[in-house]
Amino acid sequence: MEVTILHLFPDFMSLYGEYANLAVLRRRLEDLGVQVTVRAVNGEDRPDFRGSDLLYMGAGTEHRQKIALEKLLPVAAELRAAVEAGTLLLFTGNAMEMLGASVTDAAGRVWPALALADFTTVETDQRTPGDVVASPALWEAPTVGFMNKCSVTQGITTPLFKELLLGFGNDAEHGAEGYVSGNVLGTHLTGPVLVKNPEFLEFITRRLYEVKGWECPARLPDLPHQREAYEVTLRELRARVR
Repeated sequence: MEVTILHLFPDFMSLYGEYANLAVLRRRLEDLGVQVTVRAVNGEDRPDFRGSDLLYMGAGTEHRQKIALEKLLPVAAELRAAVEAGTLLLFTGNAMEMLGASVTDAAGRVWPALALADFTTVETDQRTPGDVVASPALWEAPTVGFMNKCSVTQGITTPLFKELLLGFGNDAEHGAEGYVSGNVLGTHLTGPVLVKNPEFLEFITRRLYEVKGWECPARLPDLPHQREAYEVTLRELRARVR
């Protein structure tokens, strides 16, 4: 069994150590006997999505996000074709904003985005950093993470998280957050979010098995100490929920 992961722009879109999302996913898959290849697409490269089972990109500064957009727009049709053919996509941090129709920067310039969805994002002069506790739409356990955004995203009708018990959602405090449609998933949560959340990691693992047409084991083994660390974090963050 083999899985190929395409990591988009790890040289400048990994602001919060989000390369670790792929490190922990790779560890999980290899523990299950899957051979994993991670192909990095750096700034000087033209992305080639052929043969990829998962496309991943993490967060960057607002400036670097626009650089990533400029590099992806010429191959946006190819990216959409890969997703339509069944490739799984996960964008975290402000990479999520690229999935929509446009991103308007703080100076008022409208940047066309990848148009995998119709939502739009507008940057503001109000930055909202902080810890997050989220209620997922697709799995049971609450999700914990960190968010540092200066934007409002509107027009999402299928959020990845139904509400935030702690934190600012797509467009409101405690509101719905992220985006999901089929195999396309996006969230502003960083952390890295798959490292912090064993249930989110399990969901992505199972979805990859579905993409490949494999039968997934009924029970997936936990990584050492991951669940204990998650439970400590969740307990501490829940104590701050009002």
